[in-house]
Amino acid sequence: MNNLKAFEEIIGYKFNNRDLLKTALTHSSYANENRGKNVLFNERLEFLGDSVLSLIVSNYLFENYRDLPEGDLTKVRATIVCERSLWACATNIEMGNYLILGKGEELTGGRTRASILADAYEALIAAIYLDGGIDVVREWLLGQIYETILDAVKGKTVTDYKTALQEKVQIGGAVDIHYEVVGESGPDHRKSFLVNVLINGKLMGQGEGKSKKNAEQMAAQAAFAKLGDNCGQ
Repeated sequence: MNNLKAFEEIIGYKFNNRDLLKTALTHSSYANENRGKNVLFNERLEFLGDSVLSLIVSNYLFENYRDLPEGDLTKVRATIVCERSLWACATNIEMGNYLILGKGEELTGGRTRASILADAYEALIAAIYLDGGIDVVREWLLGQIYETILDAVKGKTVTDYKTALQEKVQIGGAVDIHYEVVGESGPDHRKSFLVNVLINGKLMGQGEGKSKKNAEQMAAQAAFAKLGDNCGQ
């Protein structure tokens, strides 16, 4: 419970029912390894949180950007609620440090895996919604993603990291960028792919996604962040 209290301090919200927070942070891998204990995990909360997130973002864009046509509103919303944006939000609140994972997931880097963090962030949204109501979660969430919304409306958010990475590394001349699938997991209807990106044969990033293309984008984003401003030097 001390870890939950510490996480509450980070996110700036104190739960009335702390069990909701515990469930939001619990991954299915932990429940699978403790099947006899009837452990609740966050997939149902994730389902609800996805809808709450979409509603709050949609309403905010509708009310505050009255000049944007439907097509632009849809594109902006998609940028805000995508896995990469949610992963960034989860990272900002150090969510990975507080996840409750199975031993196998822990050993394979689950605390930094984008899909796990993004799903847990949606579950957290649902937990706050159930605990405090729509007005409370709206205020909390908009405080979390306000800068993301501004960037998305201005078109500043990078959505194609593969192209961005290509452009970045080619500043210093021709390079070889290669993506390789190094792992697959999950059932066919919920498959997850793990991809490495190598630049001139050197591993520069790893990403996971629900499709090979998404995993490549996540790997490219990791490499893009790792390179910083030193590319081509």
